[in-house]
Amino acid sequence: MKYFLAIDIGASSGRHIVGWLDNGKLNTEEVYRFTNGAEQRSGRLCWNADKLFDEILNGLVKAKEAGKAPTYVGIDTWAVDYALLDGSDNRIGEVYCYRDNRTAQHIDSVHRIVPFDELYSRTGIQFQPFNTVYQLYDDKVSGKLNGAKSFLMLPDYLNFLLTGVKKQEYTNATSTGLVNATTHTWDKDICDMLGLKSDLFGDLTQPGTTVGNFKQEIADKLGYTATVVLPATHDTASAVIATPLEAQTPYISSGTWSLLGVEQNEAHTDKQSQLVNYSNEGGPNFTFRYQKNIMGLWIIQSVKRELKDEYTFPQLAQCAQSQPSGELIDVNDNRFLAPKSMCDEIDNAVGKKLSIAKRMRVIYDSLALSYATAIKELEHNTQQTYDTINIIGGGSRDKFLNELTAQATGKKIIAGPIEATAIGNLAMQMIGTGEIKDISTARKIIKQSFEINIEGLPQKITRGIKCTN
Repeated sequence: MKYFLAIDIGASSGRHIVGWLDNGKLNTEEVYRFTNGAEQRSGRLCWNADKLFDEILNGLVKAKEAGKAPTYVGIDTWAVDYALLDGSDNRIGEVYCYRDNRTAQHIDSVHRIVPFDELYSRTGIQFQPFNTVYQLYDDKVSGKLNGAKSFLMLPDYLNFLLTGVKKQEYTNATSTGLVNATTHTWDKDICDMLGLKSDLFGDLTQPGTTVGNFKQEIADKLGYTATVVLPATHDTASAVIATPLEAQTPYISSGTWSLLGVEQNEAHTDKQSQLVNYSNEGGPNFTFRYQKNIMGLWIIQSVKRELKDEYTFPQLAQCAQSQPSGELIDVNDNRFLAPKSMCDEIDNAVGKKLSIAKRMRVIYDSLALSYATAIKELEHNTQQTYDTINIIGGGSRDKFLNELTAQATGKKIIAGPIEATAIGNLAMQMIGTGEIKDISTARKIIKQSFEINIEGLPQKITRGIKCTN
């Protein structure tokens, strides 16, 4: 049996999922899971990149112990964050977390050099204060770029540690705000205008490409070797590959972030798309995910942590369900990006102290409203009307949010697969190595291999259990 391993690393956790084909069905097994999170280091919010790589190795060991040592391995992570290497291929400093506020002081400076109208018309990437273009400008101002010889997005860096090979993968690179939406290559003019060294940016590589075999020292440590293959290394790009529907149907990739959009063959870099802050992030074969970033389940995750995990996610959903609709917040307000207290920030936004149950209802209703607003913008900008939304990822398990989304959008909701990112990662590896013909074939296999729930058309929301807090 030939095994493939998806290493899917998110902002709060990572997982190693083995996949294999058997009689036209894709089978999966989770062999390892670990926690992740940003850490404060010298006053900056950073990722523990060394720990992440150690956890990658731990999971590779677990795969062998489970009797499923992979032949092929692929890594995906979130977007925008990266590592800088010096001339000896040593990492320069920390890998900063996108939630760190270091870019705030430079956004206006960047826009004075390259107005955002021009950035958007060239790259099609929505404004986010943490976009890589602003992070790299901070590195230039701070001097961190001075000794840099290589720039690698986080999954590219982790691939380099495994193989010793540097490849810059296309889908994740597009999230930087530095890739031209027409040429599909680094935009040299933007880099030159901002004083970013052009030799940092090499050729971009499509998903499905082989990176290389494990370095000998890694193979010796693990007791086996494998070949690293590029999935779509941006986790949302991998998740969208796993959408089981035919044609270009809107999706919500629901996790820490909610990404609502639709696949398109060309980028929309018009003024209207810019005004509603839609993004054009690269997909395999130079397609685009025309989508909007919505703050997503991060708000619920933050409240859960602040309540010291006293409640499970289903219990928090039940608390929300016990309350009538009322106040709303703008979930995309930057005040919710990394507040000291998410509970206090929500209360302040509403203007009064809320109970746990009421606070949760505010979050749920506000998320559903943000989805409804985004789908209206999507239909207006693409000049199409859609009747279905496919919710994928971990958030697709939240039936109450699915119901609210159906009610707010007026669309039929199809939920699943849950592990869409890892499944899309596996599918792209299999396409790249010839096990599966193409993405269309992969989606047909996924549809018959995993539980897909049709939540139905909008209906009146019924109350859940009463939350006592």
